[in-house]
Amino acid sequence: MAGAALPGRLRERLAWRVARLAEVRDETPTARTLVLDVPGWPGHLSGQRVDVRLTAADGYSARRSYSLAAPAAGDRVELTVQRVPGGEVSPYLTEIFSVGDPVEIRGPIGGWFVWRPADPEPVLLVAGGSGIVPLMAMVRARRSAASRVPFRLICSVRSPADLYYADELREAARADPGLDVTRCYTRVVPDHWTSPPRRLRPADLAEAGWPPDFTPTCYVCGPTGFVEAVADALVEIGHEPERIRTERFGPSGSSHPADTT
Repeated sequence: MAGAALPGRLRERLAWRVARLAEVRDETPTARTLVLDVPGWPGHLSGQRVDVRLTAADGYSARRSYSLAAPAAGDRVELTVQRVPGGEVSPYLTEIFSVGDPVEIRGPIGGWFVWRPADPEPVLLVAGGSGIVPLMAMVRARRSAASRVPFRLICSVRSPADLYYADELREAARADPGLDVTRCYTRVVPDHWTSPPRRLRPADLAEAGWPPDFTPTCYVCGPTGFVEAVADALVEIGHEPERIRTERFGPSGSSHPADTT
């Protein structure tokens, strides 16, 4: 209704907050995790995102959406940003933005592409490139909650150098029998790899994922073409469409999690 007051929680999510950079971690040669202190942060669910706004001295502003890379932890928020040459926002966030510097954010945003530790179903996560960001938040949330819900994560990347969180995923899968991680390389494979580079196939999803009769919840995130192909393949091998949740980015998709221009 026009002129009606927004509910308190919605108004809180839509409000811009000043965050300050507390810590930086390099994930790949072109991607960086930003740990932000956000006073009064209301918390979030794994899979949600935030808007980030930069404003120049002349008043010009640019805004982009980024998926949250970690579960809620007090006033701390983590984003992983991929640098895109010629972009308005990502080069600043990955090359210039320094510890102590401010930035405006608002959120959390989104309520469908989320995982809650109380959800009992097995989980299949399928990531294309930087689409791993919100899925990693789910992996971390599961560990933080000491959940025993079994997770299977399938990552499709161009090369080993392009895989975010590589060391953390390796150690997590080694230490936790409830987490299985499968990698697929589309252009360059590691030296010890026994198969050539290739795109993710329905057979890979069937082999590394859950059988459809386990009724897993499937989360697919990545470029629009990747997400559509994987979602179609999951249905093809027997998964129920209503159990497939998708998040996409690119020219014909939404602007997250890696609208890093």
